Amino acid sequence: MTVSEKRRWLILLVVSSALFLIVIDMTVLYTALPSLARDLGTSASEKLWIINAYALAVAGLPGLGTLGDRLGHKRMFVSGLIVFGIASLIAAYSPSPATLIGARALLAVGAAMMMPATLSIIRLTFSDEQERGLAIGIWGAAVGPLIGGVLLQHFWWGSVFLINVPVVVAALVAAAVFIPRREGSRDVAWDPVGSLQILVGLVGLAYAIEELAREAPSLLEAAVAAVIGALALMVFVRRQRRSKAPMLDLKLFENRNFTLAVVVALVSSFSVVGLELVLSQRLQLVLGYSPLQAALFVLPGSLLAFIGGPLAGWASHGFGAGRMMAGALLLAGLGVAGLLLAANAGATPQLLSLSIFGLGLGASIAVSSHAIMSQAPAERAGMAASVEEVSFELGGAIGITILGSLLAGVYSAVLVLPKGSVLPPTALEGIDQALRVAETLPADAARALTKAVHGAFDAAYLTTLAVAAVLLLVVAFKAWRTGAAQQARIRS
Repeated sequence: MTVSEKRRWLILLVVSSALFLIVIDMTVLYTALPSLARDLGTSASEKLWIINAYALAVAGLPGLGTLGDRLGHKRMFVSGLIVFGIASLIAAYSPSPATLIGARALLAVGAAMMMPATLSIIRLTFSDEQERGLAIGIWGAAVGPLIGGVLLQHFWWGSVFLINVPVVVAALVAAAVFIPRREGSRDVAWDPVGSLQILVGLVGLAYAIEELAREAPSLLEAAVAAVIGALALMVFVRRQRRSKAPMLDLKLFENRNFTLAVVVALVSSFSVVGLELVLSQRLQLVLGYSPLQAALFVLPGSLLAFIGGPLAGWASHGFGAGRMMAGALLLAGLGVAGLLLAANAGATPQLLSLSIFGLGLGASIAVSSHAIMSQAPAERAGMAASVEEVSFELGGAIGITILGSLLAGVYSAVLVLPKGSVLPPTALEGIDQALRVAETLPADAARALTKAVHGAFDAAYLTTLAVAAVLLLVVAFKAWRTGAAQQARIRS
């Protein structure tokens, strides 16, 4: 192996550290959510916004990938690391839910700068198609929940953000040494107005969905938010179609394989983020697991995702991206279905189901990322990486919004409070609030309320699993048909 080849893999290690930060920041939060919700006294709506502020802001800043094409991807990568480190310090010591939501939005700005840059650097560093597929598979692996569980076993919830700081420092030093500087192209246009339009659109629709899931929703607020969001997205699409140098080239979606990869990325992120959100809460709030025990419970899924990503990225060149994505989503859907059927059957079948789910999702994320990046020329790698980033972050935001709101809505709908009990309205908002109320009641009343909220949460949990399983299996079938049609055209 020559020195240049060694350097390629060192560059991969450096940019993967950035993804490690980004994914860790997302996945450890689910493990930490019950602890920080208790300490900060968050409402059900604030919990969703603490998670969703990050995903919506990242999805709403796709122009930063195009800005990387203009200014240079190394410059964006390093700048994003600095912003991410500062935001991590603010998040770690947030005194209130509002401050934490703001810090999460700032973390998203750093992530939106780094994520397209990491994929673009890989796209420009690895010219071989199969080698690039393996590199992207390695880039996409992470084990966040375990790290979060270990930290929360010994420290306060802010430690899950504080751990980012030494990684940022190490990555900054390594980036300066190993990543070559490539000048951007001043011919590439940057569209901050378009970024604002898509951000307003996504936040508006998310607000509308979450408002409708409340116990006593304001239909007027939901309708106004939905209209504003839909109009902003319509104006964004119209602006991109008319632009000579669009921030997001919508013509790429005329390629059926590219569109399929984007849909698979959306569905994969929707499922994994939604599942982690509801499973982490059930393990800790219903089954009584500690954060570390909850992290160890989901570890098999994380490990199989670590294996599935690189294997699928390496094999996709030979088997075809469509078929690989279909097989990966089928595995993931079967894993969620198994988790649904085994919800009360003990740990072993649930761990097996989580392992199957992790293997499938790790593979689908790697293959869809590779397929999206392979459709764009090298000089527009940042734009393609932005599409990839928006796909995953938007999928995660939709998963949190829809599955989180579904969880809250079903919980409120099926919760039957003990007869004769007079409880504050917050007990109906979510399981966290109800359990805090139970701590203030006499022993018998506390047991009755706890049993009722556990039953309601389990009903909501099973509903969200069913929705995720059906979605994965339906998209897997569609991906298989698309892949089969492509192979038939090649043979003819």
